[in-house]
Amino acid sequence: MGEAVDAKHAPIDVITIGRASVDLYGQQIGSRLEDITSFAKSVGGCPANISVGTARLGLRSALLTRVGNEQMGRFIREQLTREGVSVAGLRTDPDRLTALVLLSVEDEGVSPMIFYRSDCADMALAEEDIDETFIASARAIVVTGTHFSRPNSDAAQRKAIRAIKGKGGKVVFDIDYRPNLWGLAGHAEGFERYVKSDRVSAQLKTVLPDCDLIVGTEEEIMIASGADDCLSALKTIRSLSKATIVLKRGAMGCIVYDGPISDDLEDGIVGKGFPIEVYNVLGAGDAFMSGFLRGWLGDESLETAATWANACGAFAVSRLLCAPEYPTFEELQFFLKNGSQHLALRKDEAINHIHWATTRRRDIPSLMALACDHRIQLDDVAAKAGADPSRIHDFKVLTVKAAAKVAAGRAGYGMLLDEKYGREAMFEFARHSFAWLGRPVELPGSRPLRFEFSQDIGSQLIEWPVDHCIKCLCFYHPDDPEALKTEQQQKLKILFEAARKVGRELLIEIIAGKHGELDDTTIPRALEELYALDIKPDWWKLEPQASAGAWAKIEAVILKNDPWCRGIVLLGLEAPQDELEAAFAATAKAPIVKGFAVGRTIFINAAEQWLAGKMSDDEAVADMASRFERLTEAWLAARGRKAA
Repeated sequence: MGEAVDAKHAPIDVITIGRASVDLYGQQIGSRLEDITSFAKSVGGCPANISVGTARLGLRSALLTRVGNEQMGRFIREQLTREGVSVAGLRTDPDRLTALVLLSVEDEGVSPMIFYRSDCADMALAEEDIDETFIASARAIVVTGTHFSRPNSDAAQRKAIRAIKGKGGKVVFDIDYRPNLWGLAGHAEGFERYVKSDRVSAQLKTVLPDCDLIVGTEEEIMIASGADDCLSALKTIRSLSKATIVLKRGAMGCIVYDGPISDDLEDGIVGKGFPIEVYNVLGAGDAFMSGFLRGWLGDESLETAATWANACGAFAVSRLLCAPEYPTFEELQFFLKNGSQHLALRKDEAINHIHWATTRRRDIPSLMALACDHRIQLDDVAAKAGADPSRIHDFKVLTVKAAAKVAAGRAGYGMLLDEKYGREAMFEFARHSFAWLGRPVELPGSRPLRFEFSQDIGSQLIEWPVDHCIKCLCFYHPDDPEALKTEQQQKLKILFEAARKVGRELLIEIIAGKHGELDDTTIPRALEELYALDIKPDWWKLEPQASAGAWAKIEAVILKNDPWCRGIVLLGLEAPQDELEAAFAATAKAPIVKGFAVGRTIFINAAEQWLAGKMSDDEAVADMASRFERLTEAWLAARGRKAA
């Protein structure tokens, strides 16, 4: 049998095995799949969903399957990595495509779907894909029903079972019954949950004796046992297995059976239930399993595990997508402690903010950005030089090359680029490994705030790449006239809501010193007013402050209102190098300040010379790179660090 797994030191808590697809969810709710016009993309498939769900809850998870050697396969691999899921067991199939699923929410609890899985990559999983050493490094594996439907994938899962049991690990069986994936229903019946089949039951019954945990709905319990009613099904399973059995009952939560099955179906362990408005049932079982495993593998009581499972399922049915909607452990604990006034959790802004902030695409602990989103200033430079304004486009490409030269692929570097003159620069930006790109939406110089191209801001943002951050400069002072403040507040609120709706990060830049006195309380008061409106940007961009006391007050306001805020970046306002270095030093005891986004201090000399025809491309790049490098060194020195 070999040595037993040391649960405390096993590098992986759980390996999930089987389906991995790309889900394309119809975005028009209450519509037939025939009438859907746009889709949201996410990782899908029961095992893939569970790997994400458990990782978000703090387990060390891995997915073992195959994906295609194409963009969708790479998307799954990259997204799992972003989620913290190990891809050590993810194989790339050179011959087959990644599976796709098209879905819609047509009515409450009615979600038609089409599986595109003909000879797909994950169903080609075979015994040679099962590395026994990898399996033995985990505390538990999750095997899933669909992958017992074909000889090759059946053999692969059984090899994994033998490997984990040989090291004393646990086997979890998610019955995951999809009749049409067993050839028992047509392509249009992807949502069909139960078709009786003696063939399927006979196959699944052979899996039960090896299991430590068996999870399924009433229909799945029946198909796994071959019985025609739920109670008989439970007794049949118990006659074949000593496993803990979890019966999922939808809105009624679940019942856990950890011993003999009595004649009373209700005679089991139940967790706390959560009344919820059902929005989309797809993926709820995978969220449920994630919550249960977090408790079960964390040595919590079965009642606690069931409660966490029910809560995770409640999150899933209240939201549209599958894996992207599953809660993080921080989010789950907030909900368990505070509850919600909303039966539709997707409408709870406090929970939504925690979800957003704890599932960001990447961690950016520090940020050094070359800001070249200037429009008016470069228009003026071009006019003084007698240059065609169209040359500004080419100059901004040079700024990207300068920033890339300094960044050299290292973490923590970024840029600000605009839509008006920076389109070609954004394409150049995409060729390099930067951490961050911000894009302005404000009409330059506007006060009250106006958006640059259209006041219908949401329709613009949907076209942006998902990792581009919205940047908005607002000349805002807490002592402004009330009418002006109200108008600007409303504009920022509209922008914040649009950012969250389309899933883009938001940086709000506040400049108060140009329109009033700037003392130690000015910016803290301004931020308090905006937070009072539930405006919670991912980043703040602020002008340098006169004292460490001002930064302490600002940090206190942010931490009180939004402890998940990424932090503050300093703006430059064309300050000389030595002034910026002093400003950097003043933030040394303010960890909420994460970096800087400085522009004219870096590029203005090169812009003037290059647009006037007095500096070559290479000279302009070298000049800007030198200035940017000096600033990054000064910032790192102020933080007690050196460039990598």
